[in-house]
Amino acid sequence: MTTPPSPTCSPAELEARLRLHCLPDVGPRRFRTLLHAFGSASAALSAPAPAWHALGLPEASSAARRSPDVRACASAAMAWLERPGQHLLMWDEAAYPALLAELEGAPPLLFVAGEPSILERPQLAIVGSRRASRPALDTAAAFSRALAQAGFVITSGLALGVDGAAHQAALDAGGQTVGVLGTGLENFYPQRHQALAKAMAASGSAVVSEFPLNAGPQAANFPRRNRIISGLSLGVLVVEASLASGSLITARLAAEQGREVYAIPGSIHHPGAKGCHQLIRDGALLVEHVGQILESLRGWQHLASAPEPVPQHPLLALLQAAPQTSEGLARSSGQPLARVLASLTELELAGRVSNEAGRWFARPG
Repeated sequence: MTTPPSPTCSPAELEARLRLHCLPDVGPRRFRTLLHAFGSASAALSAPAPAWHALGLPEASSAARRSPDVRACASAAMAWLERPGQHLLMWDEAAYPALLAELEGAPPLLFVAGEPSILERPQLAIVGSRRASRPALDTAAAFSRALAQAGFVITSGLALGVDGAAHQAALDAGGQTVGVLGTGLENFYPQRHQALAKAMAASGSAVVSEFPLNAGPQAANFPRRNRIISGLSLGVLVVEASLASGSLITARLAAEQGREVYAIPGSIHHPGAKGCHQLIRDGALLVEHVGQILESLRGWQHLASAPEPVPQHPLLALLQAAPQTSEGLARSSGQPLARVLASLTELELAGRVSNEAGRWFARPG
């Protein structure tokens, strides 16, 4: 079912807004300037060129209003909205995500493939290197699973590396996840994650973009994408990042937006840890297990819809009876050692177990 436009937005006005959105050099602020100055997108499109120039709009934007390409862009978006599971959220309607609406430069239009209602649920962003190490990918997946099981929506940028690991782990845990693109939804990038994006949209999660449907992967789009990732979320967790990583942009934007920033430390010899160490020096919360994130967001935990499953874990029950080695737990539980080790990693990240001299201990609480 297609999300309807706001009550004051007729089909003609919706088409006019989409035309404004397709104009060159009309970003969120200029879009709002036009609507505030003329009262509607339809009136803005029919206003004389000098009136646009008086508002500081470039000549190229004004001249393109009646361009066949702009009309075709809007018509394609109207047709896209007719298909199941494809929606448009506008910043002046009730369904628009409340946290994102707080931003001064919030996207006036947000295209959504999948389930738009999850954008209102408590979200945590997990971001990091596109060329992440194997331990970083495992850590991102473990944190994502635990946070999804605690009831949070996992938000990221659908990039290779940490982003993809976080999205996939949330799905694997039966949770929900939001992917924010730096391209249009009909010009997906990176192609290697197209199947992941389709699985997200088909399973109650969502893929979103503020860009026209066929917008390509221009470098300037990705910092804009990052402000949406942080703007939708209560906090941003950076798993692994170099000093040049775009994840640091997301973290900086999160701090500017008043969101929590978390960083996982690493080896002083690993270049991929230097960005996280810089964030920690700048005031980010050093995170070693999921419990530290949940503790910092205690006021939001009542909104989590899923029960917290970790205390019921069978390995935890065995360790509450007596400390054991990994091999001993595999024998006691009847599980393969590889599965036991993966579960112990998640329990350790959640702050439920600790390892001392090769033996695992249950931690209180």
